[in-house]
Amino acid sequence: MKIKLLALFSLCFFGAFAQSKLTVDKIMQDPKWIGTSPSNISWSEDSKNIYFNWNPEKNLGDSLYTYNLQNQKTEKLSSKQRENLSLAGAYSNDRSKKIFVKEGDLYVHFLHTNFIKKLTQTVDIESSAEFSLDDESVVYRKGQNYFTQNINDGFVKQLTDFQAGSKATEKKKTDEEIWLEKDQLELFDVLEERKNKETLTKKNNPPKKGLKKIYLDDKRLGGLQVSSSLNVLVYSVIETPKTQKNTVVPNYVNTSGYTEDIPGRNKVGSPQITLESYLFNALADTVFKISSKGLPSLEKFPEYFKDYPKIDSATKAKGRSIQFSNFVWSPMGTNLIAEARTVDHKDRWIVKVDLTNGKVQSLDHQRDEAWIGGPGISNFASTLGFLDENTIYFQSEETGYAHLYRYDLTSKTKTALTSGKFEVQKVALSSDKTKFFISTNQVHPGEQHFYHLAVDGTKLTKITEMTGAHEVTISPDEKLLAIRYSYSNKPWELYLQKNEVGAVAEKITNSLTADFQAYPWRDPKIITFKAADGQEIYGRIYEPSVKGKKAGSKPAVIFVHGAGYLQNAHKWWSSYFREYMFHNLLTDLGYTVLDIDYRASAGYGRDVRTGIYRHMGGKDLSDHVDAAQYLVKNYGVDAKKIGIYGGSYGGFITLMGLFTAPDVFKAGAALRPVTDWAAYNHGYTSNILNTPQTDSIAYHKSSPIYFANGLKNNLLICHGVVDVNVHYQDVVRLSQRLIELKKDKWELASYPVEDHGFVEPSSWTDEYKRILKLFEEKLR
Repeated sequence: MKIKLLALFSLCFFGAFAQSKLTVDKIMQDPKWIGTSPSNISWSEDSKNIYFNWNPEKNLGDSLYTYNLQNQKTEKLSSKQRENLSLAGAYSNDRSKKIFVKEGDLYVHFLHTNFIKKLTQTVDIESSAEFSLDDESVVYRKGQNYFTQNINDGFVKQLTDFQAGSKATEKKKTDEEIWLEKDQLELFDVLEERKNKETLTKKNNPPKKGLKKIYLDDKRLGGLQVSSSLNVLVYSVIETPKTQKNTVVPNYVNTSGYTEDIPGRNKVGSPQITLESYLFNALADTVFKISSKGLPSLEKFPEYFKDYPKIDSATKAKGRSIQFSNFVWSPMGTNLIAEARTVDHKDRWIVKVDLTNGKVQSLDHQRDEAWIGGPGISNFASTLGFLDENTIYFQSEETGYAHLYRYDLTSKTKTALTSGKFEVQKVALSSDKTKFFISTNQVHPGEQHFYHLAVDGTKLTKITEMTGAHEVTISPDEKLLAIRYSYSNKPWELYLQKNEVGAVAEKITNSLTADFQAYPWRDPKIITFKAADGQEIYGRIYEPSVKGKKAGSKPAVIFVHGAGYLQNAHKWWSSYFREYMFHNLLTDLGYTVLDIDYRASAGYGRDVRTGIYRHMGGKDLSDHVDAAQYLVKNYGVDAKKIGIYGGSYGGFITLMGLFTAPDVFKAGAALRPVTDWAAYNHGYTSNILNTPQTDSIAYHKSSPIYFANGLKNNLLICHGVVDVNVHYQDVVRLSQRLIELKKDKWELASYPVEDHGFVEPSSWTDEYKRILKLFEEKLR
């Protein structure tokens, strides 16, 4: 009997082990095998229910779920229940009502009675809705114009009259037409009588005075914001240059059977849209163009111009043009602030706009010879608002890290509310305006925690405690926190916690499948090392448990995360979850795996963010070379058995590594890589490398295609054919270059139905089987 039990135990143990063994086919299948984490968290207006998207049943798509705090139950909402939900919107000043838009129509939610009233049902789409100063009317945009509607009697009033095209001018009569009209009137009494009657009618009934027509010519309307007083509005007009040329991406595999062209973006340095901002004073019936005249340092040209003494004055002037954005009205509508930025990305001003003439006054100026950016400072997510009618708050990298500041418009004094070698990453103001709710990485660059900060900066209180990252959604009464939390080897789950110090976060969801949990996923260790120039570099390392290996004989793989502005050497569940699982597989096979937050990564302040300025493939690549040396010195890795791989920017670094540091990396897999930065988009690339026309030196130093002759080891390139981000043309051009250079240690795998981010499990599987084969053949 004992023998049979032992045999049964062994069989069960072997079965469990076999089930948890990783393969490329397993980890690259549909991600639902892991379990679907909750997302898109929101609250009911009474703070009694949490709503979130979830898919525990592994359906084709996520469904909307709710967690009821009273009965502590989670259930899926029916379609009827979803229809009756109040969506995100704007609150009245007394927070008794909320205006929101659903399917292009306006709704008012009376919060005390929980009654929802539909205000409009039109073919047109209403948007940008908010309450007027007296809370009796809502202000909203329809088409190109703004309207108000009284929520009680439904009275609608139009506030603006923007017109496409140009003002029609009366056609002047020719001499012939003038003579003929005079002759007709003299000949025929009936015509003269009618003419006299028409003239008298116009005199006695003058035309009704309407709204001032504002003609847009061939431009389109951009931002449009009305003051709470409804008397002044600010708007922008956008013009697309006629000479702008966009790219085309061919799509070969589709239902039509024909090659179809996908319209693409333009390239860096091509003519870009221009944006002008205006102030319209309805009482004075006057339009003013908002002027950048007088802003400090506006005439100071970028330092890189010194490398190009022949740059003409016209090019210099063009590079110093200004665009205004992020307009914010004070609560009573007496003050208007905005951001002003140079199109060369070197300067940013916080400005106050004079409502009588459109002139601006600089309140704060930040200059960076690389580019302005960072959390709460980037073009797309700037922190800027009013604490009261005369006090504003904003973020700046003035000290080298993104911190929060306040500015008094009356005394013209600026106060730093946070400071230190960490970043303020998210900011929200409490409803009573006594404190900020902020998220920072103060504890560790690889952690994100939630804090309360007094509006005068005197008290900073940490609220969350679990090691990892906390994505916090605050309840409307601000007493509770719905937290999406994760750790390095634990995907995101939903937690509930009181919004106070010492409160315990309670787990609400359990999303992981038994199959996923059967494998003991590693908790990679966060390490730091010094780069050659002394910069501290953070990384995540996966260490194998391999017996019998001599020191200095182990193979290693370095993973390079993508760019934009992100990090991966952190303590939460990575967006690179497939790569994380692949690293566990590699470690099972005996590889040491390291991925680092190289220069340009998020989370480490301005100098790390801008460390690649004018030279991509410079410090970002040397950080990886230093990482390879660190592995050899500290982890017994064979210097001749180090591979490198990554996608997008990671693919670019892989190419630069194999082309310019061929003695460091034995093999590399470049996935969807940029091969020539002059072919990439304007918004991202011009920040870092300026433009090809004005800074050709930077582009030549940074583009792998110019260094392809350095390839001597083993390169795999994988690229989606319908990639609308990094175009497939990039690898076609590089392929031709490698052919002409007679290089033979490379291959290209093309994926006909894939964009930049792969979707199909079959494509992911094929790609990573090729990567694994490359490393197994060349590094072991």
